[in-house]
Amino acid sequence: QPVVELAGVTKAFGAVQALRGVQLAMHAGEVHALVGENGAGKSTLVKMLAGVHQPDGGTLRLAGEAVTLHGPADARRRGIAVIHQHPTLFPDLDVAENVFVGRQPADRFGRVDWNTMYREVERLLASLGVQIGVRTPVRGLSVADQQLVEIAKALSLDARVLIMDEPTAALSSREVDELFAIVRRLRDSGVAILFVSHRMEEIFGLADRITVFRDGAYVLTAPTAELTIESTIRHMVGRRLETLFPKEPAEIGGVILAAAGLTRVGYFRDIAFDLRRGEILGFFGLIGAGRTEVARVLFGVDRADAGAVLLDGAPVAITSPAIALRRGIAYVPEDRHGQGLVLPFPIVANVTLPILPGLSRWGLLRRRHERRLAEAFGTRLQVKSAGIGQAASALSGGNQQKVVLAKWLATEPRVLILDEPTRGIDIGTKAEVHRIVSGLAAEGMAILLISSELPEVLAMSDRVVVFHEGRITGRFGREEATQERVMRAATGQGTPEGDDGVA
Repeated sequence: QPVVELAGVTKAFGAVQALRGVQLAMHAGEVHALVGENGAGKSTLVKMLAGVHQPDGGTLRLAGEAVTLHGPADARRRGIAVIHQHPTLFPDLDVAENVFVGRQPADRFGRVDWNTMYREVERLLASLGVQIGVRTPVRGLSVADQQLVEIAKALSLDARVLIMDEPTAALSSREVDELFAIVRRLRDSGVAILFVSHRMEEIFGLADRITVFRDGAYVLTAPTAELTIESTIRHMVGRRLETLFPKEPAEIGGVILAAAGLTRVGYFRDIAFDLRRGEILGFFGLIGAGRTEVARVLFGVDRADAGAVLLDGAPVAITSPAIALRRGIAYVPEDRHGQGLVLPFPIVANVTLPILPGLSRWGLLRRRHERRLAEAFGTRLQVKSAGIGQAASALSGGNQQKVVLAKWLATEPRVLILDEPTRGIDIGTKAEVHRIVSGLAAEGMAILLISSELPEVLAMSDRVVVFHEGRITGRFGREEATQERVMRAATGQGTPEGDDGVA
């Protein structure tokens, strides 16, 4: 008997039909993967199981009993825990307070038993193999560490059903391996696990069965052993995906951006590279290697302690994002929700936000020009929406990423820094983003591509620079870059530059 079963479930949001009579059965002691493109209905189903949404039609059964979940607290009481793609933590509380928020252990006088709470969270984090201080404020944690706190929070519920919505999006390969070891132990102890991910290699390495949704409808459920990655993708997109990494030929010109001896104490040291017109330069490294920190200095968010940034061969002082934009540098950050978009704002306002002065006359915004520009970028990047007046929060993850791209392309940059541009988006949309990036390079834009997905870096980059613990440990041309060579450098097996001058 399934622990969780959905049959004929429907859900609509206004005129948008998010789920069309879908079905899903989860069994104890099984990892069940749910896959589909963005907009397939996966997130809606997850929120339904979390008690956030109620179905318009169909049946939800827990252990054979038809139930209605009256909110997230009711779902948790019934043994359902959810790990979301984006951490939903209180930034001003510490790690332990976040894990037990709303359900702190109490002593016999009804007061919060702080010692018990901190000990329990220390035990949970130790079981994850994570070294995070339980009294550390969440605000200061990286996205990866915040995700691990979410996982500890879910595990603290002793859930019978564990729903993992893109839990590995911000984790390094080592952290993913550790998480999967925990997932397998939970599965072996009888927990039913729903694993929602866009990473096919992870799905095929972890899941026992796979269910595919497409456009809000159920397509199939099959044992993982009976499927291949190619056949699963074909079911997801309804067509054969010929290539995930379209790389257009581009004429590579002279150096536009360069760094020499760039150092920020505690983050990176002696960073040197050059980026040419029409080139895609890949930055690869594991979480915490220093790639994002270098990008933040290049865009003027943070200051370097030593070294120089050069544009067209001349040293420049980029002390703020405004100066970077004036110099023709744009930065698409890895956290599209926290740093890339104003989620309540409509698409049109997000796209034009960095260029409002140029769209104004006598202090008044020229709305017609604003709409025309936003519509042009929406068409160019194939943003799927109800129109440019739709709130960014209502878009799928892939379309949100396209809006972030449009926002910075509207500044007409010469240099585009992309930090994890395809994190958390589906395979079909990922191919569209790759096609856009390749086309921009072919038009002569210089692109710095930061990614934790090695196949993406190898396939899209003309050259690859590898980071490990804040140092460059490898440089490879397109033909030289192999998974083995790049991973060897990324795990510290290369020679850090600055020690003997080579990598």
